[in-house]
Amino acid sequence: MIKATVFLISLTIILPIISCSEKETIIEEGLPEQLYVIAKLDLDAELYEEAKLKFENINYKFPLSNEGIQSLMMIAFIEYVQLNYDEAIYKFDRIIKKYPSHKNIDYAYYMRAMCYFEQIKHESLDGKNNQAAMENFNQIINRFPESKYARDSQQKIIFVKENIAAKHMDIALFYLNQKKYLAALNRYNIIINEYSQSKFTPEALYREVEIYYTLGMMDDAKKTSAVIGYNYPKSKWYKYSYRLLKKTDNKNNKKSLLNKISNFLTNDDKKE
Repeated sequence: MIKATVFLISLTIILPIISCSEKETIIEEGLPEQLYVIAKLDLDAELYEEAKLKFENINYKFPLSNEGIQSLMMIAFIEYVQLNYDEAIYKFDRIIKKYPSHKNIDYAYYMRAMCYFEQIKHESLDGKNNQAAMENFNQIINRFPESKYARDSQQKIIFVKENIAAKHMDIALFYLNQKKYLAALNRYNIIINEYSQSKFTPEALYREVEIYYTLGMMDDAKKTSAVIGYNYPKSKWYKYSYRLLKKTDNKNNKKSLLNKISNFLTNDDKKE
């Protein structure tokens, strides 16, 4: 992912092969375009600290130039590469606030989102990073729908939503095991209503059928089972809900038959 991101700010000038002395002269006296190319070569060679110093020098000497602002982005990117995510977020935030109209500002938004995304490790631990990543990727789609980062942002949002849904599933299961049925229902409803495209939705519906069945709310159980059957007819969760409710039907049929036999015997006794 790091390698793939390096190309995001393209170079427009190809630097010819130069001697060390010529390189030092350019660093001291060169134009920002030349200095930027030299710094970028260090970045490509993964000489991060050397590259950072050169980008800082460009921004110090030419703060209002395009290369000066791009150098700030590259400094923030180096923090990202070095896994200094908080520092990278801070630097991208400053760029976004100070240069909102820069031609590559969508890159700053994208990299800020990536800083949160890279910190998502497990659904049960990263609620804050999940939410922050999704909000930042949504900003890219809403602000820069034509950006080359918009499509990847959409894919990242799908992943983040799955992660958030998984978090709610874990919490719901905890409540279910504790027999806190209403709390579990609330979590399953969040998945069904807010993350309906998630792979967890069929299971969440089935767990609701289980809860309604346990609480004796058979009408709600049947309605929810019908939703699974309509939307996920080939899902194993529909088969489970069908089997569960069939048990109830069988019990009711047995009770009905016993009632009929009982009524028949009672009426027979009365006749005698």
